[in-house]
Amino acid sequence: MTARPEPARIDVLIADDERRVLDELESMLRADARIGAIHRAASGAEALRLLAEREVVAAFLDIHMPGISGFDIARAVARFAEPPAIVVVTADEAGAVEAFDVQAVDFVLKPIRRERLQRAVSRVLALREPAGAGDAGDAEPDESIPVRVGNVLRVVHRSEVRWVQAQGDYSRLVTEHDSHLIREPISELEQRWQRAGFLRVHRSYLVRRDAITAVKLGGAHPTLTVAGEEVPVSRRSIALVREAMLRPPEASR
Repeated sequence: MTARPEPARIDVLIADDERRVLDELESMLRADARIGAIHRAASGAEALRLLAEREVVAAFLDIHMPGISGFDIARAVARFAEPPAIVVVTADEAGAVEAFDVQAVDFVLKPIRRERLQRAVSRVLALREPAGAGDAGDAEPDESIPVRVGNVLRVVHRSEVRWVQAQGDYSRLVTEHDSHLIREPISELEQRWQRAGFLRVHRSYLVRRDAITAVKLGGAHPTLTVAGEEVPVSRRSIALVREAMLRPPEASR
């Protein structure tokens, strides 16, 4: 039997101004067989110098470092010919929104959990897979939904729907220009449309991920902006929304 080839290891940089966190992060990453060389930086300035000198696949950055922050580093390396994937590692949950802006591939909260860090590494590796490497049969075909407009029956495609609002046993489908009430509960649409990029962000709302234009997860009333309208996000859905927004967008359906 032919032995399977060993997976290629990736070199990474870790940056944090707390020695204890750096040691912990390095220890967890060294236990991951997918990680090669690990370069350490105790400040933002040191991290930028190392990133300019060493080629790494990913940078695991703390947000709050004296002088140059993790976000400053992310913006600087975005100008590199081949920028590393950015993983934000922080205790500051409010930083998730800015992490979206710097196109971080993941957002890991402190205290760091080994399995959560491994998932972040998996996301970095997923970015390196050639386009179309997944199964071609995984693409979800568009769905046609019959709706009534006055006395006329017409068809709305799922790809036209920006978000859905629950109204009892009915659901209101909101498109760019119209909305349509259908006799189907939001729970059934959620199950059927999950693979097509729809997220249940509230007991009454289902939204299409790539239609989200703004995210506000802090404060008393977390919201998303979808098709120019604010949609509420329930407290228990905040982590789901944050992770979904940080995942690389799926191919258009």
